Amino acid sequence: MTPQRTIPFEKYHGTGNDFVVVDADHPVPNRPAFATAYCDRTTGVSGSDSETVGADGVLFLALESSYDPPRVVMTLVQPDGSVAAMCGNGARCAAAWARNRTDADVVMIDTPAGTRRAVLDGDEVTVEMGVPSFEPRDVPLADEDPLVEEAVEGLTVTAVNTGVPHAVAFVDDVDEVDLETVAPPIRHADRFPRGTNVTVASEEGDGFRQRTFERGVEGETRSCGTGAVAVVAVAKRLGLVGDEEVRVSPPGGDLTIRVPDRDEATLRGPVVRAFEGELETVPALEP
Repeated sequence: MTPQRTIPFEKYHGTGNDFVVVDADHPVPNRPAFATAYCDRTTGVSGSDSETVGADGVLFLALESSYDPPRVVMTLVQPDGSVAAMCGNGARCAAAWARNRTDADVVMIDTPAGTRRAVLDGDEVTVEMGVPSFEPRDVPLADEDPLVEEAVEGLTVTAVNTGVPHAVAFVDDVDEVDLETVAPPIRHADRFPRGTNVTVASEEGDGFRQRTFERGVEGETRSCGTGAVAVVAVAKRLGLVGDEEVRVSPPGGDLTIRVPDRDEATLRGPVVRAFEGELETVPALEP
């Protein structure tokens, strides 16, 4: 059988966190190279009506529609070619993609971090995010004690795993933080043997503003769902919030988070299907 030279794709985003979405039934010989090429913010994928070039990752989705509710096996390959265990906004986009094929308003999403249940209501998707963990073995940390409000590379952070690791710092004003300078030393700090995402947050009204430097993207994204959950989980640990729903606002829009005691955290927000097209399965390399 002759390998496919081109495959269809769709572009989705959740509050600005954008993804190339590929049906896993269409084989891609080298997924890391595919993601690196098409996620590039200068030369990557774009649509005629799109203001953005590239993406924050490629979602390879395998739909299992014979189940009730239907299931989606989600693999997120990041711009650096690595695979992320979990992505909150990616999971919400995966659920919307599945609904467009099944009309289901409940979808189960299988990720390397576990199975997550998603509920769809109009253009909003709520996804379960697991139980946040501060345990050193779960983050993971190099030390045997939790990292709570400690200085790491010049910033006071708390470490939590919300599917992927986050170092969260509360600051007076997120806009005053030079994240591209401050985050990389923390992202690669010895305290985090597998690296970490770096999230800063500041209180605003009854919620928080958020910015995240994402591991694997190696830069700031317009929204990070696991980071938004991490903000609320850490805020709860520090006594800033309780069990109520909390608004978290990354640059791309508002998300609603709930972190109950000993139960699944939830992430709610809008999803947009931006455009579709076709891509070469083996992208041309830049000279």
